[in-house]
Amino acid sequence: MKKVLSGLLKMILILILVVLIGVGGLLGWLTYTEYRPADVEQLEFMATTIDADALPAGESIDLLSWNIGYAGLGAGSDFFMDGGKSSRAADKMQVSEYLAGIYSTIYNSELEPDLILLQEVDIDSSRTFGINQAEQLGRGNAVHALNYSCPFVPIPLPPMGKVNSGLLTTTRYDVESAERISLPCPFAWPLRIANLKRCLLVSYLPIEGSDRQLVLVNLHLEAYDDGEGKIAQTKVLNDFLQSEYAKGNYVIAGGDFNQIFPDGLDAYPNAHPELWTPGLLTEDMLPEGWSYAYSLDVPSCRLLNQPYNPADTVNTQYYVIDGFILSPNVELEMVENLDLGFANSDHNPVHISVKLAG
Repeated sequence: MKKVLSGLLKMILILILVVLIGVGGLLGWLTYTEYRPADVEQLEFMATTIDADALPAGESIDLLSWNIGYAGLGAGSDFFMDGGKSSRAADKMQVSEYLAGIYSTIYNSELEPDLILLQEVDIDSSRTFGINQAEQLGRGNAVHALNYSCPFVPIPLPPMGKVNSGLLTTTRYDVESAERISLPCPFAWPLRIANLKRCLLVSYLPIEGSDRQLVLVNLHLEAYDDGEGKIAQTKVLNDFLQSEYAKGNYVIAGGDFNQIFPDGLDAYPNAHPELWTPGLLTEDMLPEGWSYAYSLDVPSCRLLNQPYNPADTVNTQYYVIDGFILSPNVELEMVENLDLGFANSDHNPVHISVKLAG
């Protein structure tokens, strides 16, 4: 009996040792391959229209911002970080169907936005079966900035696997240059190594008959931190916006703030803070003359604790966390959230019309 117990103990110790070596090896490999972008990186365009026109002066400009949820988080989906179970789309066909719906919405003849800002756009990820979504959605002048790149995300079970995802800005108008500006990462090692590295995707667009530019900022701020990450990233964002406005430029920042816009909690109370609690945007966070552009008429996001079921009013949670910030010389003419029933993404698009004043 003693020999049997001794043998079992040795086997258990060997198994523990193998697991420790495996975990250590994985952590070492992920640390070695960790995505470490520079503070500022010049970006190359994926697609370019050589003879594109400059933005027209004095005319209305339409913009669309949409977190497309990597075409894997439509009405039939949930997500493990929100209290659900999944981390990837069900299959390649589902991704293709969601992506086709996203494309149809963006480029339908009635909408025709001039400037398009998309978030969570995959280019080579296991969760979306290797489909290059940026290539399919980019038209005219298109640029993609990574904010999530990891050769193997080991959570949940089954693991998410390889992820390459980020922000996509695309327009039929001329873009002089584009750059990726890193935002503070709130996570320490080892959480940091397989986590997002958030950024701003900044595009500089010439304006017809003017030496000023439109500085267009595409963003997706921190989601699953303790709140300090959002605060730090929002400060970097605001400092950058003000520095560009001080140069005499027009400035528009749009995207997924992962923070509730003013009065958003009154419109959509958070009944499930134990699953996810967004940050809060307030009017006093903006300098004098600056403004938010958002709508409370339709939610811009839903909680992914379960597949979408609007009839289940107890467990279906809505938010307004997507919108824009406008500099004082940008006049808002219209803002709406398109009510798409979360068919192809866990977010609804935000559509605005503005005019560059002065």
